[in-house]
Amino acid sequence: MLRGSKLKLRAVEPEDLDLMYLIENDTELWPCGETTVPFSHYALKQYIAESTNDFFHDRQLRLVIETADDISVGFVDVQNYNPQHHRAEVGIVVVPEQQRHGLATEALRLLAGYVSAHLGIHQLYALVPEGNDASAALFRKCGYKRTASLQDWLSTPAGWQSVSVFQLLV
Repeated sequence: MLRGSKLKLRAVEPEDLDLMYLIENDTELWPCGETTVPFSHYALKQYIAESTNDFFHDRQLRLVIETADDISVGFVDVQNYNPQHHRAEVGIVVVPEQQRHGLATEALRLLAGYVSAHLGIHQLYALVPEGNDASAALFRKCGYKRTASLQDWLSTPAGWQSVSVFQLLV
């Protein structure tokens, strides 16, 4: 478990099923990822049960963002791990009622320290849809630099959307 002043990052537990169900089935978040169909409770329950918690085997890591009061408020993910180049993509989501309290900032900073010290990752990157100013500001605040734009990267119900690439050398 990783502890900060406002929160902790911990492994996913079966008790996180309802929060995961809520977030994974939020259709407004789908264009940012690769989800195109809703997840069932059963599928998510299996995902939690079958997770090896071995980053190097799974090439991904999902951690729960939990407040100091033990309230689960979101997830931070490390995915698309490339062992040859020691880099991985990061994604983060905090439930709307807990946003703008510094939780995402602290979670990203804790995560960066952890992946550098324990997983040997040299670089984290995030793909931020252009126009998502809050997310861009979050990554900048955490030391990420905008290094590129990928044109028409996401297919959304509103049409093609470009993304900005934010990189952090850890």
